[in-house]
Amino acid sequence: MAKIAIMGAMPEEIEPIVEKLENLKTTEYGANTYYEGVYGGKEVVVAYSKIGKVFATLTATLLIEKFGCDRLLFSGVAGAISEGLSIGDLIIADGLCQHDLDITAFGHPHGYVPEGEVCIPTDVNLRHLAKKIAKEKGLTLKEGVIATGDQFVANAERKSWIGETFDAHALEMEGASVAVVCSSLNVPFFILRAISDSADMDASFNFDAFLESSAKVSADFILSMVDALEV
Repeated sequence: MAKIAIMGAMPEEIEPIVEKLENLKTTEYGANTYYEGVYGGKEVVVAYSKIGKVFATLTATLLIEKFGCDRLLFSGVAGAISEGLSIGDLIIADGLCQHDLDITAFGHPHGYVPEGEVCIPTDVNLRHLAKKIAKEKGLTLKEGVIATGDQFVANAERKSWIGETFDAHALEMEGASVAVVCSSLNVPFFILRAISDSADMDASFNFDAFLESSAKVSADFILSMVDALEV
């Protein structure tokens, strides 16, 4: 049977998912915990990577290569760049870029390395499914580029630069790494983020206040997608 990977960066992002799994089994591997279980009759493997691109790369790779997952859904929170995003809003990535990847000294654009892409697209079919679910639930689902970097951005100037340089709507610290892994291994993937802060000078305060509630919004939506997926 096909397995669906569900991934987050922090415990708060996967706890609402893990608690709803049946036949739960935990596996310790690669200095991390992987939660195998069943939801809606479908086999899923859930893990939080820990924060940042390196840990996200490791976790996404293991979900695919060790646990045999053939699709990956990411549930988590992000900071808003676009003024059209408010705390609690849901945004799906149509593409992901690395805002802190910089070899412009060699004449390349920000976010680019040779044989790579500035912006890696997510799976079209999974995005269409998400939009269908959002319509059925009466939810507004935003869509746009999400920028990833090994920085918690709490600076208005930096936020503005990322938005202008990559035409990005939101930012976080893991998604583009997941995109690189899944794209390289030909695994369809989907990134959903609930907005937890405005990625400005008040980001640390807002993040602490809204992380838990925003993560639950994102997790509930991901479980609805698992319900709707054909295996």
